[in-house]
Amino acid sequence: MMSVKPVRKAVLPAAGLGTRFLPATKASPKEMLPLVDKPLIQCVVEEAVACGITDIIIVTGRGKRAIEDHFDMSFELESALRDKGKGDLLKEVQHISDMANFCYVRQPEALGLGHAVACARNMVGDEPFAVLLADDVIHGPTSALAQMMSVYNEFGTSVIGLQQVPPADVVNYGVVATNPVREGVHQISDMVEKPAPKDAPSNLSVIGRYILDPAVFEALEQISTGAGGELQLTDALKDMLRGRVVHGVELDGTRYDVGSKLGFLMATVALGMDSPELGKPFRDFLKGLDC
Repeated sequence: MMSVKPVRKAVLPAAGLGTRFLPATKASPKEMLPLVDKPLIQCVVEEAVACGITDIIIVTGRGKRAIEDHFDMSFELESALRDKGKGDLLKEVQHISDMANFCYVRQPEALGLGHAVACARNMVGDEPFAVLLADDVIHGPTSALAQMMSVYNEFGTSVIGLQQVPPADVVNYGVVATNPVREGVHQISDMVEKPAPKDAPSNLSVIGRYILDPAVFEALEQISTGAGGELQLTDALKDMLRGRVVHGVELDGTRYDVGSKLGFLMATVALGMDSPELGKPFRDFLKGLDC
């Protein structure tokens, strides 16, 4: 593998309103919804940290204070667990705040994923970084970001997570045109945000994992509002293709859109069945349901 700059920072956009989960998200961030026994945002933080990332930059907005509190120390809780002799729970709680260096930046208005990433520019600086969306859970033997890190370390380029979707569904995604490098790995030649099926260059959609060159910030400054009246990260990446190589990886694993109610329920069932602690009794419960 070639020598490349290490990816030490990850940006986690978390300023959305979570309207698809109302009323549950009226006063509680969608990112704090529990997936079995962990908030959604903790799941992606752990994915990033397992890949060697040390600095987590969370882009928040109004009403997201619970996210900051979750990754902060909790002296009262830790003291209570210590006094009650609950050492295992104490270690688990302390692990949450010790995983990484956490910092926060506000997105004053929800103007799209591209705008959210741009808000983190000063904290990222001039180095490659990852972007992980808590809405996307990719469940498999190897994490999505780990698969992408392998390609980044090989080529030293920006890398985007990809997944094949039914042609009728491309209207919901950013879609890429590619030149295959080998099975599952592509060099991206074009990108379009939420195309009509007849205009889509393929059925390879972009999903919520990215490793990006800091040049993306310059591209974000140049784009105008796109699909949905928002600043789209896909449009900035499309502009980058004019002078830089971008690779895509078809991710191995089952993707769940946990930003939707159905996807959240499906992910809860899948991860619940795989839980070392809960898997067997949960499977037994599901088998006994009268479906």
